[in-house]
Amino acid sequence: MKTFWSGRSHAAKLDLYMRITLYVLPVLFALGIIGSLAGTVDDERAVPLAQGLGALVLAQTAATTVCLRHGLTHYLKGAPVPRQWVTLVLVLCAASLGLLFALLRMDGVGGSDFGMMLPYVLGYASWATYLFGSVRRLLACTALAGLLVAGAGWLAKGGEYAAGGAASVLFVAGFTLLTVRTTGWFLTVIWELDRSRDIEARLAVAEERLRFGRDMHDVLGRNLAVIALKSELAVQLAQRGRPEAADQMAEVQRIAQDSQREVREVVRGYRDADLAGELAGAQGVLKAAGIDSRVSRDGVEGDPDGGKGFALPEPVQSALGWVVREAATNVLRHGNAKWCAIRLTAADGRAVLAVENDGAPDAPTAPPGSGLAGLRERLAALDGSLEAARTEDGRWLLTASVPLVLEKQ
Repeated sequence: MKTFWSGRSHAAKLDLYMRITLYVLPVLFALGIIGSLAGTVDDERAVPLAQGLGALVLAQTAATTVCLRHGLTHYLKGAPVPRQWVTLVLVLCAASLGLLFALLRMDGVGGSDFGMMLPYVLGYASWATYLFGSVRRLLACTALAGLLVAGAGWLAKGGEYAAGGAASVLFVAGFTLLTVRTTGWFLTVIWELDRSRDIEARLAVAEERLRFGRDMHDVLGRNLAVIALKSELAVQLAQRGRPEAADQMAEVQRIAQDSQREVREVVRGYRDADLAGELAGAQGVLKAAGIDSRVSRDGVEGDPDGGKGFALPEPVQSALGWVVREAATNVLRHGNAKWCAIRLTAADGRAVLAVENDGAPDAPTAPPGSGLAGLRERLAALDGSLEAARTEDGRWLLTASVPLVLEKQ
């Protein structure tokens, strides 16, 4: 059974990791502020203000986390801006700043503690808003916030704290751009790549269907046209009582039999099915999808016969080439594989091809298709076999076996 983590795709795992990282930081801000307040506020007159600030910080932590969740949805999918939550965070932030400057003015906190807590309090507002709107608009709002904080610092303790307040606003703005905003952009890229990978897998399947369609057109198009013409000629000859009509129908029968044989070859995948080419194509497609793929013959990686398909009989190469093509397509379309190993062995008069990957789904995500059934039919024509199952350690293993010496039919 899939776990909470292993059941996710690569993109979903990274998305979850980045979200948890963002959600944890506001909690760390709250711990920093409350810890500073508990260790510095000694004046009894300042205790109620410190307690009020602590309560506001906890409320800001919860509201900011909600804003981050909605903000990522807005940034990634264009969801509506949660204006009520953003407004709540800004109001709480303004109230927290008021209490913090009040504590500073009455010497409830020292200058160093104030300098540490101010960026934390400002961070809530920036983290709740920097996933909404353009960067230019956000920077303009940041400049306005810097003027307001600098003014509050001037009123509380003079010019030194005004400059410190403005610097804190700039620091928090830069930090938020490099964390929250960059995280949203990074997740956008990751999900785009994930969608591209899915599209690539679909294109690989579509390309194979087009190839099959072209082969069927090449086989049937010309032959059906000839059959139609010769049948029409046979009808005309028969109406005239000419004996050549029988010859024409015999030719129609021969062409129909040839067409049947050629169609059977196309369906079995014997046309243009080359093992070496299919292995190279499968490795290229899997690599493009971010899947590490290895090909080996009798334990030796690569093709020891220099791209000649491991020196197997041509019918065996064709059959196994189709297996490689179907297996690579299934690895792309199903599961969430990180690696795929293709192993070929030739012993005891049989060629055995094993395709193994670590992305086996726990349960079918779609109705069973005709891919594996078609492979079994093609291999059965050569006295071969095909097995596909999920192993005990959670991997997916497909094994095809074909005799090296084929009986003449």
